[in-house]
Amino acid sequence: MYSIVIPIFNEEETVPELLRRVTAVTDGLDRPVEVLFIDDGSSDTSFAQLAEAHRRDPRFKVIRFSRNFGHQAAISAGIDHATGEAIMIMDGDLQDPPELLPRLLTKWKEGYDVVFAVRRRRKEGLVKKLAYFTFYRLLQHVAAIDIPLDAGDFSLIDQRVAGTLRSMPERHRFVRGIRSWAGFKQIGVEYERDRRFGGEEKYTPSKLFRLALDGIFSFSFAPLRLASYTGLAISAISFALALFYLLQKIFVGIDTKGWASTMIVILFLGGVQLLTVGIIGEYIGRIYDEVKQRPLYVVSDRLGFEPNEKPQR
Repeated sequence: MYSIVIPIFNEEETVPELLRRVTAVTDGLDRPVEVLFIDDGSSDTSFAQLAEAHRRDPRFKVIRFSRNFGHQAAISAGIDHATGEAIMIMDGDLQDPPELLPRLLTKWKEGYDVVFAVRRRRKEGLVKKLAYFTFYRLLQHVAAIDIPLDAGDFSLIDQRVAGTLRSMPERHRFVRGIRSWAGFKQIGVEYERDRRFGGEEKYTPSKLFRLALDGIFSFSFAPLRLASYTGLAISAISFALALFYLLQKIFVGIDTKGWASTMIVILFLGGVQLLTVGIIGEYIGRIYDEVKQRPLYVVSDRLGFEPNEKPQR
């Protein structure tokens, strides 16, 4: 069997077209298919439409969260419940074209365990393109592992890779990062990322920023090292300036004065200290979340699953 995982959050305008295109693709595949829609606490008619689709076609299964837990949690829930040998993950806004799924399957049949889609072009605004471009290159530079450039969550993973991802208990999920961390045989497939089919953008700038922080802080100690290097650099500069002013006083007889320069130095050092504390706080906050061991998501409804069926996590 194949599994297709599709997170959904307030996509009532897109769901009918999404169902049509996914159905057309799955009807042409060479194995049975289950399509897992993860309703991430939608407040519109998305769940009702998906429930109706399940009644018409039992291949469509629906998992509904008790509230909005986030895109990465929804993907993780889909992976937890997927039973197919190959699990394909795509967004529900049709920016990831379902028609690319057969190409991902072709690479899987060639022996690749992970096939990720690489965005060759984005049909989005210049600011967003620049933000994504900068983030992926920064992440690749600071991360302790090799995370492919311009590769999002749109991908195919083998069931054994999914088993590795399920074994990771971390709460601040960055799926494309842990997918790379898992290893196995991986390859990229290029595609053009479309515009949203309809509705509003769900990944707001603040959500994208938090996702970027999760990616950086989950796979790199570079921020901590940056804080240490900044402290060493400031200490060296301070020592050099102190030595300079001491020699100037001894050999030239000039006594350096200036309230403004003193305040600038104090404020600068205070800013560096607060930045360092903030960086440490980001790591401590993540440790605090992990220690609490709360579930990654809470399911309120399951359609298409056996009553006693539990996720594989």
